[in-house]
Amino acid sequence: MKNTSDHNPGQERPSFRTYVQRGDYLSQNRRNEDTRRRDDQRTSTSRRTGNKKDGTSDKPQSSQSSPRPQRNAGVYSQRKQQQYKQRFEDPTKPIRLNKYLANAGICSRREADDYIQAGVVSVNGVIVDNLGAKVMPTDRILFHDQPVHREQKVYILLNKPKNTVTTTDDPQERHTVLDIVRSACPERVYPVGRLDRNTTGVLLLTNDGDLAVKLTHPKYGKKKVYAATLDKELTEEAEQTLRQGVVLDGEKIAPDALEFPKDDRLHIGLEIHSGQNRVVRRMFEQVGCRVLQLDRVSFAGLTKKNVPRGKFRFLTPKEVAMLQMGAFE
Repeated sequence: MKNTSDHNPGQERPSFRTYVQRGDYLSQNRRNEDTRRRDDQRTSTSRRTGNKKDGTSDKPQSSQSSPRPQRNAGVYSQRKQQQYKQRFEDPTKPIRLNKYLANAGICSRREADDYIQAGVVSVNGVIVDNLGAKVMPTDRILFHDQPVHREQKVYILLNKPKNTVTTTDDPQERHTVLDIVRSACPERVYPVGRLDRNTTGVLLLTNDGDLAVKLTHPKYGKKKVYAATLDKELTEEAEQTLRQGVVLDGEKIAPDALEFPKDDRLHIGLEIHSGQNRVVRRMFEQVGCRVLQLDRVSFAGLTKKNVPRGKFRFLTPKEVAMLQMGAFE
C-alpha cells in the first residue's frame, strides 16, 4: 500500500493498523520535511523582497494589503479542475471505432457497437457498420451527422456517501454517484468498479477507459482497504478461517491483511485485491457475521484524505501519472 501522491520509496511504511485508523500514509518525518521546505522557501522569498527576520520590510507598506489566502480554500471548486494533456498518439496507428466513440464521451464501447450496426456513424463520408472497423486519429468521424471530437481526460475521486448507487443509469431513479459529480465537468465520466449502495468511501470516476481497465481487471490485482463494523465480535476461529481463505464463486479468497484497529473484535481493517461483487460482505457471511458498516479507505493507492463524505476532488497530474504507470498497488 502506498500514499496517493507523496509516497517516498525510501521511507519507512507505517503499520496497517495506523493506516486504517488515519486513512493516509503521511508520516511525521514527511511532515517535518515539508515544514522545512516551506521555511526555506519563506527565507528565500524574504531575501528577495527585503523582508527582515522579524517580519518587517524595508519597503514601504501598501495602504491596502490583500488578505492571505486561506489554506485549502476552494479545494473542491470547479476552478481547481485539472486539465490533462492527451498522451502522445501515433497518427499512423489505427484505433477501433467503438473505442474512439467511447473516448469521445458519446457512449460506452458496447453502446457504440449498437450505433455502428445501426449505421449512424460515418468515417470520411462513408457509413461504417463493421464492428471491427478501425479508424485513424486524423479521420473525420460523424455521429448522427455531427462531428466527433476526442475529450479531455478527467479523473475524479469521490468519497461516496450511503444510499447512493454506483451506476450510470438507474431505472428506479435512485440517487447515483453521477448526480454528485454532474456539475464537475462537461465530460461524460463513469465509475471505476462498483460499491454497494450502503458502502461508503473511495470511488474513482473517469472517462479514461484504458486506465479503468488497468484498475479493475483481475490480472492487475489492485488492492483495496476497507474498514468494516460487524454485528458481533469476530471469534478467533472465524478470524483463522478468513486468513486461510473462503471459497466464493469457486475461487478461494483470503485477505492480504486483517487487523483490529480499535482493539476490539467488532471493527475490522481488511486489505484485499479481489474484485468480486460484494466480496467483503460475503466473506464475513461465510463465517457467520454480518457487516453493519463498510467504508473503503483506499483504492489503488488513492485515499479519501481531506475529502469529506459526499464530496469529491480532481486527481493531481502526479497521481494520474502514477496510476498510468502502475506505480500504485
